[in-house]
Amino acid sequence: MQALHILETVFGYTAFRDQQAQIVEHVANGGDALVLMPTGGGKSLCYQIPALLRGGVGVVISPLIALMQDQVDALAEVGVRAAFLNSTQTHEESARIEYRLRMGDLDLLYIAPERLMNARCLALLEASKIALFAIDEAHCVSQWGHDFRPEYIKLSVLHERFPSIPRIALTATADQQTRDEIALRLQLDDALKFVSSFDRPNIRYQIVEKTNGRKQLLDFIRNEHAGDAGIVYCLSRKKVEEIADFLNESGLTALPYHAGMSYSTRAEHQARFLREENIVMVATIAFGMGIDKPDVRFVAHLDLPKSIEGYYQETGRAGRDGAPASAWMAYGLQDVVQQRRMIDESEADETFKRILGVKLDAMLALCETITCRRVRLLAYFGQHSTACNNCDICLNPPTAYNGTITVQKLLSAIYRVDQRFGANHVIDVLRGIDSEKIKQWQHDRLSTFGIGAELSEAEWRAVLRQTIALGLVMVDHDAYHALKLTNKARPVLRGEEIVQLRQYQKPIKTKRIYNKPYADIGADLSPEEQILFDKLRWWRVETARKHNVPAYVIFHDATLREIAKEKPNSLHALRGVSGVGEKKLETYGEEMIALINSLIANQKLQDLIV
Repeated sequence: MQALHILETVFGYTAFRDQQAQIVEHVANGGDALVLMPTGGGKSLCYQIPALLRGGVGVVISPLIALMQDQVDALAEVGVRAAFLNSTQTHEESARIEYRLRMGDLDLLYIAPERLMNARCLALLEASKIALFAIDEAHCVSQWGHDFRPEYIKLSVLHERFPSIPRIALTATADQQTRDEIALRLQLDDALKFVSSFDRPNIRYQIVEKTNGRKQLLDFIRNEHAGDAGIVYCLSRKKVEEIADFLNESGLTALPYHAGMSYSTRAEHQARFLREENIVMVATIAFGMGIDKPDVRFVAHLDLPKSIEGYYQETGRAGRDGAPASAWMAYGLQDVVQQRRMIDESEADETFKRILGVKLDAMLALCETITCRRVRLLAYFGQHSTACNNCDICLNPPTAYNGTITVQKLLSAIYRVDQRFGANHVIDVLRGIDSEKIKQWQHDRLSTFGIGAELSEAEWRAVLRQTIALGLVMVDHDAYHALKLTNKARPVLRGEEIVQLRQYQKPIKTKRIYNKPYADIGADLSPEEQILFDKLRWWRVETARKHNVPAYVIFHDATLREIAKEKPNSLHALRGVSGVGEKKLETYGEEMIALINSLIANQKLQDLIV
């Protein structure tokens, strides 16, 4: 099979994964495809190999201008003729790429959607031999999605002006509604749909109650991911700057990233994150889509994401190499209030607001679940699964209890204060706190005053979050965040419905999820192999610096780990290692064999001396 030959000789892999082979064959034969595959699942091979098989140039539409250079560099390392056209280039640079395109001297061309829609660019493509169109990050076409890009809607022009050229749309994140919208807007109604599992079993999901977000984040990084690369997501630009400063003052290396920074600064910080080790990127959601860095060991959220799609997309940037990684979030009542306010105050129409509300409700349900987080996360995307034993719920199961009476007390207190007060005041009433404000409003005379004294403030906040997630209580932003009862509260107050709650658990200190950095699942290295692996990584760092590319573009950790275990002593033996194609073998083979043999000889010499 010619596709398998390209996979082996160019990319250095001996077998396709999951549905890759079927997708490659279908597109190579001229068929359209809609591909949903998790981050790190190998989406890029699904269009790169068909482009090489069909002849002509594969045109990749991508919104990731800041990453195009790295993607082109990675392809150059394996001998693929690739280039990009975007707004960062000079007129002379663009002219050279356009000439290569007309001359048939390119295998793959990356173009930003704004550039593609230029009449001159479309004319250039019509005058060239096109192998296929790949629409990456296709969820950007969805107006209901978390990452909408207006220019993506115009991409239906590809079907209209290039009807005989196959198109493949790819994304890692799309529920059924988004999939249908992608197919409709890109005119892919007849395309074959390939939906892989959304599960990322190497990622551990953990959501904790937010008490002191900064300290909790710092403790999480120090306890579980000291020295690791990671991403911290914050909702606002100001918070990004503050958290980055805090982490730097605490001895970590952290960089801020948000849309308010200049393009050059953002590009510089992104380049450092991709090329250097052990950097923590603190960012708004402006950062990250399409990030190829395989060894991001954690993604942390200090603010509640707007939707499960956004959460899944962002957490999916961790552990692309398959090694253990963490998705950690600190979440509190204020997050719920803030997100509800943002929806209410947005200028969107009521239909859109309603959809945003439904997506937020699903996100809250994930936060407040008393069953496996992975099961609930995958169920959102229509995938059935069983308990994962790798999330905080599975590892430290909460106790569920009949919380009907507790909830009735909360609902009654909200009703008795005329639904005009916020969380702090209502909880003070329940706990019987004799404050000046309580006395001012004579709420110490209410029948609900002190009826919840058995619970702490933290416990009542946990109950309130769950009642909001269950849709029994809402926060009115027009009335100073006053708590109000919904229609769903009535049957609970009447005793007609039972409410199951999660027992409050005090935060516990977690342990590092793996003992050695970069240890793959089931592939721990011996002390001697670890020494060789570390030496190979240092060699890779120096080599990447000389080539001015990220280290993972040279070789992934998984490849170096396999080399450390197998210790190939010839080019023939090195050729069989996953991730070592013919071009990389030619470029680095002899240097690596010499390094391996030298290290092994030194190790044997040390053993003799001992």
